[in-house]
Amino acid sequence: MPAMSALDRRQFAAFGARIMRSSRGDTIFALSSGHPPAAIGVIRISGPRARDALKALTGKIPEPRNAAFARVRDPQSGEIIDEALALFFKAPSSETGEDVVELQIHGGRAVIAATFAALAQLEGLRPAEPGEFTRRAFENGKLDLTRIEGLADLIYAETEAQRRQAFRQLAGLLGNRAEGWRKRLVEAMALVEAGIDFSDEADVASDVTARALIAVRELATEIESALADAKRGERLREGLVIAIAGPPNAGKSTLLNRIARREAAIVSPHAGTTRDVIEVHLDLGGYPVTLLDTAGIRETDDPVEREGVARAKARAAEADLVLWVDEGDAPASKTPNAWHVRNKIDLPGARAAETRGEKSFAISATTGAGVDDLLKALTQFAQETFGTREPALVTRERQRRLLDDCADALRRARDAQGEDILAEELRAAAYALGRLTGRVDVEDILDVIFRDFCIGK
Repeated sequence: MPAMSALDRRQFAAFGARIMRSSRGDTIFALSSGHPPAAIGVIRISGPRARDALKALTGKIPEPRNAAFARVRDPQSGEIIDEALALFFKAPSSETGEDVVELQIHGGRAVIAATFAALAQLEGLRPAEPGEFTRRAFENGKLDLTRIEGLADLIYAETEAQRRQAFRQLAGLLGNRAEGWRKRLVEAMALVEAGIDFSDEADVASDVTARALIAVRELATEIESALADAKRGERLREGLVIAIAGPPNAGKSTLLNRIARREAAIVSPHAGTTRDVIEVHLDLGGYPVTLLDTAGIRETDDPVEREGVARAKARAAEADLVLWVDEGDAPASKTPNAWHVRNKIDLPGARAAETRGEKSFAISATTGAGVDDLLKALTQFAQETFGTREPALVTRERQRRLLDDCADALRRARDAQGEDILAEELRAAAYALGRLTGRVDVEDILDVIFRDFCIGK
């Protein structure tokens, strides 16, 4: 299939948006709990016919926000499918802003399948697409895009630090700040527009432009401060990358397995066993770390091993930290972010487990001697990298890019020659903030944001 042109992509996106808008009147349902079998399965229903669906399956509607015992029946045969708890949330006081029903049934596969089949018989109901419940919450003003991104990060958080950061975004850390900035921008724009349109009116102060510029300078300073620390939040989402590098047979794979506490890499006495980069994701003191086991670095005529060595060098160059593992006295790596790890101190004839400098460690990957000290140092490195300062406002590239756009417009506004240009730059800054939270022109990015959501969320 030939690649789509930019015009084709825009037309395809517009077509998808029309399809989505045409289906907004549907009532959707999905399993919102974990994969069966489970003790409980939570089925959510959202849309204008959610109340009718609950009535059809259980014969009653409980008081809003009150759980009630119910027998779920097949609407055609009247056969009881299961006994459940039923909850009804009346619009707009629900997660999606629509009428929402939750059925807490037993989490067996057959029970869930039978309930889905019963719902599918009802007119106007269909299974939900991935992220469609959250998308409806956005469209009905229940969540802005920064909160939705926080929700996605919370779902996929693997460490405590990632969970804390994601929850702060879900609670509105960036969204509330951005909305406050946008309101102040609107006030500044109003001052400038008043100076342009009503300069001859007696009740319009002569210093409105000067007052607007004061607000612009304050906003620019705040947003630039947020951007100065932007990469910290993004790095916490992605995690640190620590590469284990060194010559063949130095014990790199054994060290990886020791740290990971499982046999993640093949260990062999034969040089060149590791050909490709092996990745292991770890929780190191609450911080996310990706540990890389790379091929032994040496000159070789084997084309496959040579490619592995090239990849090892490339990944080590990109890593936040390199653990250079060998049996010598000093790191052969000239990488400035390399720590020297002298391995195999358990072997006969090996020197005592002495270290030289803060970035030097003597260990035995086989017995575990000295590895705890290395892990403590790695944990401290992660803590120092992410810091214990105020939580990061910016956690995604999209957010940083739009705040960059806003800051650029504010800088141009400060230097604007003429009130018309000043007003235009303030509009550009406000537009960038509107796109950040999803207030304006975001149809082109919605599919990107929601594509990674699970069905039922």
